[in-house]
Amino acid sequence: MEFKSYLMDSAAVNRALARISHEIVERNSDCEEICIIGIMRRGAPLADILAKKVSSLGIETKIGYLDITLYRDDLSETDIQPEVNATEIDFGIAGKTVVMVDDVLYTGRTARAAMEALIKLGRPSKIQFAALVDRGHRELPIVADYVGKNVPTSRNEVIVVKTPPFDNEVSVSIWQR
Repeated sequence: MEFKSYLMDSAAVNRALARISHEIVERNSDCEEICIIGIMRRGAPLADILAKKVSSLGIETKIGYLDITLYRDDLSETDIQPEVNATEIDFGIAGKTVVMVDDVLYTGRTARAAMEALIKLGRPSKIQFAALVDRGHRELPIVADYVGKNVPTSRNEVIVVKTPPFDNEVSVSIWQR
């Protein structure tokens, strides 16, 4: 892949997450508690940041992490053995407002798998979706409730989100295949 450009640096990512946290609080001002669930892998550290920001704005939050590997609809298309991580949600989600968090919204298939996995854990009163980057090209009728940055892309481009603990920096960049 060939690097094209940086789309967001650490400060821009932080500003986007701060804005999203305010939008979550505004939209859910009637809630006493919000459950923020990071979709593994890179949705998890973003969910941690959002949970802290939402809590600092006065709404109690619970944080969890969701592995959707076994809910993906493309598992049969690959011979590679999938790496399954442990879902870490130690609270009930039934009747709660759940905000799923992921790094990039692309086809919508990850969000669909995450909703299916969440509903297996209980029936939330609401499921909302936050994505740091929405790059378009939906294959399913999925729309994020909260978006940090909309980036129109071609199918030959790749959005790369870097964040600790997986990377030594916080950034969003675009690459050409």
